[in-house]
Amino acid sequence: MTIGWKKILKSSGIVAGSLVLFVAVAGPLFVHCSPQFGAAPTEAQKLEYAKTGHYEAGVFTNPEPFQLKIDCHSLGAMMRELLEPDPNLAPPVNVDVVPVDAKGVGQLGVDQTRITWLGHSSFIVELQGLVLLLDPVFGPYPAPVPIPGRRRYSNEVPIELDEIPRVDAVVISHDHYDHLEYGTIAKLRERARFFLVPLGVGNHLRYWGVDDDRIRELDWWEETRVDDLEVVLTPSRHMSGRGFNDQAATLWGSWVLVGARHRVYFSGDGGYGGHFAEIGAKYGPFDVGLMECGQYNDLWRGVHMTPEETALAGRDVRASWIMPIHWGAFSLAAHAWTDPVERLVRAGRELGLPVVTPRIGESVTVGDDEKPVAPWWERYGRRQDPH
Repeated sequence: MTIGWKKILKSSGIVAGSLVLFVAVAGPLFVHCSPQFGAAPTEAQKLEYAKTGHYEAGVFTNPEPFQLKIDCHSLGAMMRELLEPDPNLAPPVNVDVVPVDAKGVGQLGVDQTRITWLGHSSFIVELQGLVLLLDPVFGPYPAPVPIPGRRRYSNEVPIELDEIPRVDAVVISHDHYDHLEYGTIAKLRERARFFLVPLGVGNHLRYWGVDDDRIRELDWWEETRVDDLEVVLTPSRHMSGRGFNDQAATLWGSWVLVGARHRVYFSGDGGYGGHFAEIGAKYGPFDVGLMECGQYNDLWRGVHMTPEETALAGRDVRASWIMPIHWGAFSLAAHAWTDPVERLVRAGRELGLPVVTPRIGESVTVGDDEKPVAPWWERYGRRQDPH
């Protein structure tokens, strides 16, 4: 009996050791061979980044530092949330989308502005006669590999990439997978006129086959133009990274779009801070603020706003009305999927700040008196009330 157990233990040890060895070898090999992880900056680029004033020891930094709560208590809380998520973490059924009329895209005059939400933080923005794609993610998962239980809420996207008649510029806020997707960029690399990205993100694009002369990498407060549209990369309080060893290796930010008649602010991701008021003072008021609202947690509050902070940020940038983004498509945090929009609507009402809530695929035209505000998410019900 003793010999039998020794054999079992020995065999188990061999299996466990082999598994560890496989992970140790296969993991780095997968990262190295998989294009979706992107490319790292060169030493010459790092020297240039150091001149910005917010790049130290190989990483970009925030104007207002934050500390993520990483200790035994926080790790335990994260494990509990992972094992016992909110029962309404995702909708119980498929979320329907509004099909986008491809023939109408790009047909507006230079004095008209239309914003079409594609879910999460992805948009078609028609402004100053141009067609812009903001943080386009058209794949089913916001990750390099499929993650069980984290699939897109909708079986379809409002419009397929190849249906969009033209793309004048792709605008990226940072390189996290739910904002920068290899598959989407691979389909756009021959079609988009320009790619506007924060410092360092251009390395990913070049690695994926985008021509260098179509990539514009910007630092915070740096301005560029696409025809008659002024585009500015402004700060956000966030982070970046696509693997284990490239955290904060590229810059992150928000975007200001300034046309002759209309101004649009796109927050990207980030925690609440004084930069919103600074942006509002320099470039506001804005006709609309597309504001991050979702995938928050007290454990990482420094890099993702609560809905109440989203309302404050919208007020700070001096937006006439705001639209919640970073919700409605994927579950990347532990809260119920409708909590962000429900809390933001209440907070906006308290501040006297209008909150527009289009369905996924629904367009909003700046200047129209009638804007979508119906609680469309309520039609999908709830699995149960966790309270």
